[in-house]
Amino acid sequence: MEPAHDNDKSENEKSGAELNGLLEILPPVEFCCVYGSTLHPNNLDKNSMIDCIIGVSDPEKWHSENLKMNRNHYASWLVHFGGARLIAGVADDIGVGMHFNPFVSLNDKMYKYGVVRMDDLINDILGWQRFYLCGRLQKPVNIIMDSLDLENLNHINLRAATSAALLLLPSKFTEEDLYAKICSLSYMGDLRMLFAEDKNKVKKIVQGQFSLFHRMYNPFLEEYAAKDLLRLSSSGDAQVTISQDCGSSAASKFVSSLPPPIRSQMGIKLGEKKILDELGRVKQQVVIGSKEEAAQCMQKLLRNKVMISSARQAVAGLLTVGVFGGARYVSKKMQKAWKS
Repeated sequence: MEPAHDNDKSENEKSGAELNGLLEILPPVEFCCVYGSTLHPNNLDKNSMIDCIIGVSDPEKWHSENLKMNRNHYASWLVHFGGARLIAGVADDIGVGMHFNPFVSLNDKMYKYGVVRMDDLINDILGWQRFYLCGRLQKPVNIIMDSLDLENLNHINLRAATSAALLLLPSKFTEEDLYAKICSLSYMGDLRMLFAEDKNKVKKIVQGQFSLFHRMYNPFLEEYAAKDLLRLSSSGDAQVTISQDCGSSAASKFVSSLPPPIRSQMGIKLGEKKILDELGRVKQQVVIGSKEEAAQCMQKLLRNKVMISSARQAVAGLLTVGVFGGARYVSKKMQKAWKS
Protein backbone atom coordinates (compact mmCIF):
# COMPACT_ATOMS: atom_id res chain seq x y z
CA MET A 1 0.00 0.00 0.00
CA GLU A 2 1.95 3.00 -1.26
CA PRO A 3 1.56 6.50 0.21
CA ALA A 4 -0.51 8.79 -2.03
CA HIS A 5 1.23 12.03 -1.13
CA ASP A 6 -0.28 14.29 -3.81
CA ASN A 7 -3.85 13.28 -2.97
CA ASP A 8 -3.25 13.75 0.77
CA LYS A 9 -1.61 17.13 0.19
CA SER A 10 -4.54 18.45 -1.84
CA GLU A 11 -7.01 17.29 0.82
CA ASN A 12 -4.99 19.02 3.55
CA GLU A 13 -4.76 22.24 1.54
CA LYS A 14 -8.51 22.14 0.99
CA SER A 15 -9.33 21.61 4.67
CA GLY A 16 -6.81 24.30 5.60
CA ALA A 17 -8.42 26.85 3.28
CA GLU A 18 -11.86 26.00 4.65
CA LEU A 19 -10.72 26.37 8.25
CA ASN A 20 -9.00 29.69 7.59
CA GLY A 21 -12.48 31.01 6.87
CA LEU A 22 -13.59 29.93 10.35
CA LEU A 23 -10.51 31.40 12.04
CA GLU A 24 -11.22 34.76 10.43
CA ILE A 25 -14.45 35.12 12.40
CA LEU A 26 -12.98 33.90 15.73
CA PRO A 27 -10.72 35.69 18.26
CA PRO A 28 -6.97 35.01 17.77
CA VAL A 29 -5.78 31.46 18.57
CA GLU A 30 -2.35 29.93 19.24
CA PHE A 31 -3.02 26.48 17.80
CA CYS A 32 -5.55 24.99 15.42
CA CYS A 33 -5.80 21.65 13.63
CA VAL A 34 -8.37 19.69 11.66
CA TYR A 35 -8.97 16.05 12.59
CA GLY A 36 -11.43 13.29 11.77
CA SER A 37 -13.19 11.98 8.68
CA THR A 38 -12.77 15.14 6.59
CA LEU A 39 -9.06 14.24 6.22
CA HIS A 40 -10.04 10.92 4.60
CA PRO A 41 -8.89 11.18 0.94
CA ASN A 42 -11.95 9.18 -0.19
CA ASN A 43 -14.51 10.96 2.00
CA LEU A 44 -17.52 11.47 -0.26
CA ASP A 45 -19.81 13.02 2.35
CA LYS A 46 -19.58 16.71 1.52
CA ASN A 47 -22.00 17.49 4.36
CA SER A 48 -19.83 15.94 7.07
CA MET A 49 -18.89 18.24 9.93
CA ILE A 50 -15.33 19.60 9.91
CA ASP A 51 -13.80 18.88 13.33
CA CYS A 52 -11.05 21.03 14.75
CA ILE A 53 -9.11 21.66 17.96
CA ILE A 54 -8.32 25.24 18.95
CA GLY A 55 -5.68 26.07 21.56
CA VAL A 56 -5.75 29.41 23.44
CA SER A 57 -3.79 30.75 26.40
CA ASP A 58 -6.83 31.81 28.47
CA PRO A 59 -10.11 30.04 27.59
CA GLU A 60 -12.34 32.23 29.78
CA LYS A 61 -10.98 35.42 28.20
CA TRP A 62 -11.20 33.86 24.72
CA HIS A 63 -14.82 32.77 25.22
CA SER A 64 -15.67 36.24 26.52
CA GLU A 65 -14.38 37.74 23.26
CA ASN A 66 -16.03 35.06 21.14
CA LEU A 67 -19.40 35.62 22.82
CA LYS A 68 -19.25 39.21 21.57
CA MET A 69 -18.41 38.06 18.05
CA ASN A 70 -20.28 34.72 17.74
CA ARG A 71 -22.92 34.50 20.46
CA ASN A 72 -24.96 32.10 18.30
CA HIS A 73 -22.18 29.45 18.45
CA TYR A 74 -23.09 28.70 22.09
CA ALA A 75 -26.06 27.06 23.79
CA SER A 76 -28.45 29.80 24.92
CA TRP A 77 -28.55 28.66 28.56
CA LEU A 78 -24.78 29.02 28.90
CA VAL A 79 -24.93 32.56 27.54
CA HIS A 80 -27.81 33.62 29.82
CA PHE A 81 -26.75 31.98 33.08
CA GLY A 82 -23.00 32.41 33.28
CA GLY A 83 -21.32 33.37 30.03
CA ALA A 84 -17.58 32.81 29.60
CA ARG A 85 -16.92 31.91 33.24
CA LEU A 86 -19.54 29.14 33.20
CA ILE A 87 -18.36 27.86 29.82
CA ALA A 88 -14.76 27.57 31.02
CA GLY A 89 -15.88 26.20 34.41
CA VAL A 90 -17.93 23.36 32.91
CA ALA A 91 -15.01 22.45 30.63
CA ASP A 92 -12.49 22.36 33.50
CA ASP A 93 -14.57 21.03 36.41
CA ILE A 94 -16.83 18.54 34.60
CA GLY A 95 -15.09 17.85 31.29
CA VAL A 96 -11.43 17.45 30.46
CA GLY A 97 -10.71 21.10 29.74
CA MET A 98 -12.39 21.14 26.31
CA HIS A 99 -15.44 23.15 25.30
CA PHE A 100 -16.99 22.15 21.96
CA ASN A 101 -19.19 24.31 19.76
CA PRO A 102 -20.78 21.96 17.18
CA PHE A 103 -23.06 22.70 14.23
CA VAL A 104 -21.44 26.03 13.40
CA SER A 105 -22.52 26.90 9.86
CA LEU A 106 -20.25 29.00 7.64
CA ASN A 107 -19.99 29.22 3.84
CA ASP A 108 -22.18 26.15 3.33
CA LYS A 109 -19.93 24.10 5.64
CA MET A 110 -20.63 22.75 9.12
CA TYR A 111 -17.94 22.97 11.80
CA LYS A 112 -17.34 21.64 15.30
CA TYR A 113 -14.53 23.38 17.15
CA GLY A 114 -13.16 22.48 20.55
CA VAL A 115 -11.38 25.11 22.64
CA VAL A 116 -8.66 24.09 25.11
CA ARG A 117 -6.08 25.83 27.28
CA MET A 118 -2.62 25.54 25.71
CA ASP A 119 -1.07 24.34 28.99
CA ASP A 120 -3.62 21.50 29.18
CA LEU A 121 -2.96 20.54 25.56
CA ILE A 122 0.82 20.44 26.13
CA ASN A 123 0.44 18.45 29.37
CA ASP A 124 -1.67 15.84 27.60
CA ILE A 125 0.78 15.59 24.70
CA LEU A 126 3.81 15.14 26.98
CA GLY A 127 2.30 13.29 29.94
CA TRP A 128 -0.90 11.60 28.70
CA GLN A 129 -2.55 13.32 31.64
CA ARG A 130 -6.10 12.76 30.37
CA PHE A 131 -5.29 10.62 27.32
CA TYR A 132 -7.84 12.65 25.38
CA LEU A 133 -6.19 15.29 23.20
CA CYS A 134 -2.96 13.31 22.90
CA GLY A 135 -5.05 10.51 21.38
CA ARG A 136 -6.45 12.89 18.79
CA LEU A 137 -2.91 13.93 17.87
CA GLN A 138 -1.72 10.31 17.56
CA LYS A 139 -3.89 10.15 14.44
CA PRO A 140 -3.47 12.23 11.26
CA VAL A 141 -4.32 15.91 11.68
CA ASN A 142 -3.89 18.96 9.48
CA ILE A 143 -2.27 21.75 11.49
CA ILE A 144 -3.41 25.22 10.41
CA MET A 145 -1.99 27.42 13.18
CA ASP A 146 0.94 26.48 15.44
CA SER A 147 2.57 29.45 17.19
CA LEU A 148 4.36 27.26 19.78
CA ASP A 149 5.57 24.52 17.39
CA LEU A 150 3.39 21.80 18.89
CA GLU A 151 3.87 19.75 15.72
CA ASN A 152 7.50 19.20 16.72
CA LEU A 153 6.58 18.64 20.38
CA ASN A 154 4.05 16.02 19.30
CA HIS A 155 6.90 13.76 18.09
CA ILE A 156 7.33 12.76 21.76
CA ASN A 157 3.67 11.70 21.79
CA LEU A 158 4.03 9.76 18.52
CA ARG A 159 7.14 7.91 19.74
CA ALA A 160 5.33 6.99 22.96
CA ALA A 161 2.28 5.79 21.01
CA THR A 162 4.53 3.62 18.82
CA SER A 163 6.10 2.07 21.92
CA ALA A 164 2.72 1.48 23.59
CA ALA A 165 1.37 -0.24 20.47
CA LEU A 166 4.47 -2.42 20.14
CA LEU A 167 4.03 -3.61 23.74
CA LEU A 168 0.51 -4.75 22.85
CA LEU A 169 1.39 -6.44 19.55
CA PRO A 170 2.69 -10.01 18.98
CA SER A 171 6.10 -10.94 17.61
CA LYS A 172 4.99 -10.57 13.97
CA PHE A 173 2.45 -8.16 12.45
CA THR A 174 1.87 -5.82 9.51
CA GLU A 175 2.34 -2.08 9.25
CA GLU A 176 -1.45 -1.73 9.10
CA ASP A 177 -1.76 -3.75 12.32
CA LEU A 178 0.59 -1.31 14.01
CA TYR A 179 -1.38 1.75 12.94
CA ALA A 180 -4.63 0.09 13.97
CA LYS A 181 -3.19 -0.62 17.42
CA ILE A 182 -1.96 2.98 17.74
CA CYS A 183 -5.34 4.26 16.63
CA SER A 184 -7.16 2.01 19.12
CA LEU A 185 -5.18 3.25 22.14
CA SER A 186 -7.46 6.24 22.62
CA TYR A 187 -10.62 4.14 22.19
CA MET A 188 -9.78 1.55 24.87
CA GLY A 189 -12.41 2.10 27.55
CA ASP A 190 -14.21 4.84 25.57
CA LEU A 191 -17.85 4.54 26.61
CA ARG A 192 -19.02 5.90 23.25
CA MET A 193 -17.72 2.78 21.52
CA LEU A 194 -20.41 0.76 23.32
CA PHE A 195 -23.36 2.41 21.60
CA ALA A 196 -22.62 5.62 19.71
CA GLU A 197 -19.62 4.94 17.50
CA ASP A 198 -19.00 3.02 14.29
CA LYS A 199 -17.74 -0.42 15.32
CA ASN A 200 -15.40 -0.43 12.30
CA LYS A 201 -14.09 3.04 13.11
CA VAL A 202 -10.44 2.06 13.67
CA LYS A 203 -10.23 -0.01 10.50
CA LYS A 204 -11.81 2.77 8.42
CA ILE A 205 -9.49 5.41 9.87
CA VAL A 206 -6.34 3.39 9.18
CA GLN A 207 -7.25 2.13 5.72
CA GLY A 208 -8.58 5.53 4.65
CA GLN A 209 -5.54 7.46 5.90
CA PHE A 210 -2.81 4.82 5.60
CA SER A 211 -0.37 7.08 3.79
CA LEU A 212 -0.79 9.78 6.46
CA PHE A 213 -0.08 7.25 9.22
CA HIS A 214 2.95 6.02 7.27
CA ARG A 215 4.32 9.54 7.00
CA MET A 216 3.80 10.12 10.74
CA TYR A 217 5.20 6.87 12.10
CA ASN A 218 7.76 5.57 9.58
CA PRO A 219 10.61 7.60 11.18
CA PHE A 220 10.05 5.78 14.48
CA LEU A 221 9.90 2.38 12.77
CA GLU A 222 13.23 3.11 11.12
CA GLU A 223 14.66 4.36 14.43
CA TYR A 224 13.64 1.17 16.25
CA ALA A 225 14.85 -0.99 13.37
CA ALA A 226 18.26 0.74 13.58
CA LYS A 227 18.33 -0.18 17.28
CA ASP A 228 17.56 -3.84 16.37
CA LEU A 229 14.24 -3.72 18.23
CA LEU A 230 12.33 -4.30 14.98
CA ARG A 231 12.90 -6.03 11.65
CA LEU A 232 11.08 -4.67 8.61
CA SER A 233 10.42 -6.69 5.45
CA SER A 234 8.24 -5.97 2.41
CA SER A 235 6.10 -8.60 0.76
CA GLY A 236 4.86 -8.71 -2.83
CA ASP A 237 1.88 -6.42 -2.23
CA ALA A 238 4.17 -3.72 -0.77
CA GLN A 239 2.72 -4.29 2.69
CA VAL A 240 5.50 -4.13 5.29
CA THR A 241 5.72 -7.03 7.71
CA ILE A 242 7.27 -6.23 11.08
CA SER A 243 8.95 -8.62 13.52
CA GLN A 244 9.88 -7.54 17.02
CA ASP A 245 11.92 -8.76 19.94
CA CYS A 246 9.44 -9.82 22.64
CA GLY A 247 12.02 -10.19 25.40
CA SER A 248 11.90 -8.25 28.68
CA SER A 249 14.92 -6.13 27.67
CA ALA A 250 13.17 -4.85 24.51
CA ALA A 251 9.94 -4.31 26.49
CA SER A 252 11.91 -2.25 29.01
CA LYS A 253 13.17 0.00 26.20
CA PHE A 254 9.63 0.51 24.91
CA VAL A 255 8.41 1.34 28.43
CA SER A 256 11.23 3.90 28.76
CA SER A 257 9.67 5.82 25.82
CA LEU A 258 6.30 6.14 27.55
CA PRO A 259 5.47 9.47 29.26
CA PRO A 260 7.01 9.87 32.75
CA PRO A 261 3.61 9.86 34.56
CA ILE A 262 2.69 6.54 32.91
CA ARG A 263 6.08 5.03 33.78
CA SER A 264 5.66 6.22 37.36
CA GLN A 265 2.23 4.61 37.66
CA MET A 266 3.56 1.39 36.14
CA GLY A 267 6.46 1.51 38.63
CA ILE A 268 3.99 1.62 41.52
CA LYS A 269 2.30 -1.52 40.17
CA LEU A 270 5.34 -3.48 38.96
CA GLY A 271 8.15 -2.09 41.10
CA GLU A 272 11.16 0.08 40.29
CA LYS A 273 14.92 -0.21 40.43
CA LYS A 274 17.73 2.37 40.30
CA ILE A 275 19.98 2.41 37.24
CA LEU A 276 22.61 4.73 35.75
CA ASP A 277 21.76 6.47 32.49
CA GLU A 278 24.18 7.31 29.67
CA LEU A 279 25.38 10.40 31.56
CA GLY A 280 26.01 8.51 34.77
CA ARG A 281 22.94 9.89 36.54
CA VAL A 282 20.82 7.72 38.81
CA LYS A 283 17.28 7.19 37.53
CA GLN A 284 14.32 4.96 38.32
CA GLN A 285 13.41 2.18 35.90
CA VAL A 286 10.25 0.08 35.89
CA VAL A 287 10.94 -3.58 36.69
CA ILE A 288 9.79 -5.62 33.68
CA GLY A 289 9.22 -9.31 34.44
CA SER A 290 7.85 -9.97 30.96
CA LYS A 291 6.49 -8.08 27.96
CA GLU A 292 3.01 -9.46 28.63
CA GLU A 293 3.05 -8.21 32.22
CA ALA A 294 4.15 -4.72 31.15
CA ALA A 295 1.57 -4.59 28.35
CA GLN A 296 -1.25 -5.65 30.66
CA CYS A 297 -0.29 -3.06 33.26
CA MET A 298 -0.04 -0.23 30.71
CA GLN A 299 -3.27 -1.24 29.00
CA LYS A 300 -5.17 -1.16 32.29
CA LEU A 301 -3.84 2.32 33.09
CA LEU A 302 -4.72 3.72 29.66
CA ARG A 303 -8.16 2.10 29.61
CA ASN A 304 -8.97 3.67 32.96
CA LYS A 305 -7.81 7.12 31.79
CA VAL A 306 -9.85 6.90 28.57
CA MET A 307 -12.94 5.66 30.40
CA ILE A 308 -12.87 8.56 32.88
CA SER A 309 -12.06 11.19 30.24
CA SER A 310 -14.70 9.99 27.77
CA ALA A 311 -17.37 9.89 30.50
CA ARG A 312 -16.50 13.35 31.81
CA GLN A 313 -16.37 14.89 28.34
CA ALA A 314 -19.66 13.25 27.34
CA VAL A 315 -21.43 14.80 30.35
CA ALA A 316 -19.81 18.20 29.77
CA GLY A 317 -20.67 18.02 26.09
CA LEU A 318 -24.35 17.32 26.70
CA LEU A 319 -24.49 20.21 29.16
CA THR A 320 -22.77 22.73 26.94
CA VAL A 321 -24.60 22.06 23.67
CA GLY A 322 -28.03 21.92 25.31
CA VAL A 323 -30.78 19.31 25.03
CA PHE A 324 -31.55 19.87 21.34
CA GLY A 325 -27.92 20.09 20.26
CA GLY A 326 -26.97 17.06 22.36
CA ALA A 327 -29.78 14.95 20.91
CA ARG A 328 -28.81 16.03 17.40
CA TYR A 329 -25.15 15.14 17.91
CA VAL A 330 -25.80 11.77 19.57
CA SER A 331 -28.33 10.92 16.85
CA LYS A 332 -25.67 11.43 14.14
CA LYS A 333 -23.19 9.27 16.06
CA MET A 334 -25.70 6.47 16.60
CA GLN A 335 -26.69 6.47 12.94
CA LYS A 336 -23.03 5.74 12.09
CA ALA A 337 -22.92 3.02 14.76
CA TRP A 338 -26.06 1.32 13.47
CA LYS A 339 -24.80 1.42 9.87
CA SER A 340 -21.65 -0.41 11.00
